[in-house]
Amino acid sequence: MKVIRGLKEWQEYRRSLDESDIGFVPTMGALHEGHLSLLRLSKKECNITVLSIFLNPAQFDQKNDLESYPVSWEQDLELAESVGVDVVFAPKSEEIYFDDYRYRVHENDLSQRLCGKARPGHFDGVLTVVMKLLNLVRPAKAFFGEKDYQQLRLIEEMVKSFFIPVEIVAGPTIREADGLALSSRNRKLTSEEREKAPYFSKILNEKKKDQEIITELEGEGFLVDYIETIEGRRYGAVRLGQGEKEVRLIDNVRI
Repeated sequence: MKVIRGLKEWQEYRRSLDESDIGFVPTMGALHEGHLSLLRLSKKECNITVLSIFLNPAQFDQKNDLESYPVSWEQDLELAESVGVDVVFAPKSEEIYFDDYRYRVHENDLSQRLCGKARPGHFDGVLTVVMKLLNLVRPAKAFFGEKDYQQLRLIEEMVKSFFIPVEIVAGPTIREADGLALSSRNRKLTSEEREKAPYFSKILNEKKKDQEIITELEGEGFLVDYIETIEGRRYGAVRLGQGEKEVRLIDNVRI
């Protein structure tokens, strides 16, 4: 497995691949089974699989959330190698944002709702870095999980709107045995919070109105950012803990 940190080295390496059938899985690291499922899918469908690890500062609306985001570089490399990743691309922030984030991608409809409403500017950061990475990697297929369904839809629409020649492939949400959607942020939960967290995923599937679910979650000690059903899919975001130890969980289910 090849590991590339520098932008110039990556660009030289990418030129050597010519028109190879490349599959791409962009991540912020702290890999878990959800990421690995996407990498396995890429290995199955493409000749070369590229994993990016880049903790993107532009998509964090709170500094403490960025600073406390889990980092597990050595473990990530071991997991990547275990599923047969060909190349890990881990660029530096100062190279990705050499322009000081003066140029960015902004969507003015879906990105302003749900997570976008709760986290102003979040999806500008997501879409900007994804476009940069797609331009650098130039994959035939890029793989994203359905757990971040709003993000998935925005990326699909961005690619279509800007005529980017890549197929966006969606992978199913991977869950723990108790139903909690896998997330890198789950590592930050205390044992008590981890025991409580699956109730969030469970109640999203119940045949209740959105407001009823909000009321019940708040009664169980969750801070609710939103519960909203759009076009047959229920989206939710909640928080557990307080202050710098607060953990935000998102999920969605088709109902």
